[in-house]
Amino acid sequence: MTTAGLEGRVALVAGATRGAGRGIAVELGAAGATVYVTGRSTVGRRSEYDRPETIEETAELVTAAGGKGVALPADHLDPAQVRAVVERIDAEQGRLDVLVNDIWGGEKLFGWDVPVWEHDLDDGLRLLRLAVDTHAITSHFALPLLLRRPGGLVVEMTDGTAEYNGSRYRNSFFYDLAKTAVLRMAFSLGHELGPRGATAVALTPGWMRSELMLEAFGVTEETWREALADQPHFAISETPRYVGRAVAALAADPEVARYNGTSLSSGALAREYGFTDLDGSRPDAWRYLVEVQDKGLPADPTGYR
Repeated sequence: MTTAGLEGRVALVAGATRGAGRGIAVELGAAGATVYVTGRSTVGRRSEYDRPETIEETAELVTAAGGKGVALPADHLDPAQVRAVVERIDAEQGRLDVLVNDIWGGEKLFGWDVPVWEHDLDDGLRLLRLAVDTHAITSHFALPLLLRRPGGLVVEMTDGTAEYNGSRYRNSFFYDLAKTAVLRMAFSLGHELGPRGATAVALTPGWMRSELMLEAFGVTEETWREALADQPHFAISETPRYVGRAVAALAADPEVARYNGTSLSSGALAREYGFTDLDGSRPDAWRYLVEVQDKGLPADPTGYR
């Protein structure tokens, strides 16, 4: 399945090296968009993640999907580098229709269920900078270009809906604060962008089969079901392309302003727009978490995908 209707549109996916960012970039490309993809991992240099995925590879996947992928190395904590990215997009395209703030980089920086007074302070503060400062810096420079034409869309990527995160502790003080802050960014941007003709939303995937998650379980995308022996609830998981299709559907929706300032999920948007994951299913992880996993019920995704 592909989403048509983004030919001639220009997107910036900030933080598109792997995971959700890559899935979003590819699906925007499949819909016909020109997609600029940024990140710190390039063919010539790896970030501190020290992983093999690169922004050049993501750009190639965007082009192979039917769009035009352009890789631009950038550290989104560096205002000068972000300014240069936006200036290049302006020089080459003269427009920006979709901004996806997917910069993260905190997986190795938080301790699961480690209280703030025991948590490594340097790691926690860097996590916040990577999760919050990067989004603010990118929006500061990119939004004037996005607002040049009416109808622009900003997607703030996070983990968890506002409803779910608002009543639950998420892993650690620093992680909880980071993911909640991004939700609030979308709310605030909605107030600032709405009157100026643009839309901002927060969006979360479900339990996503990212490169790091598959590696953690010792499986591949082809063999992911083998992980169910150790974690049966992983049956509700989804590919990064699923949330990518959610973004593509939002970007193609002429009535997307109805979502301005709100918190959305891939599963809920799949019901709204009718798209599916790569296997034809429609996993609804956040409903499943509330109704099955968090209640301690046996794993059973029936009716949830």
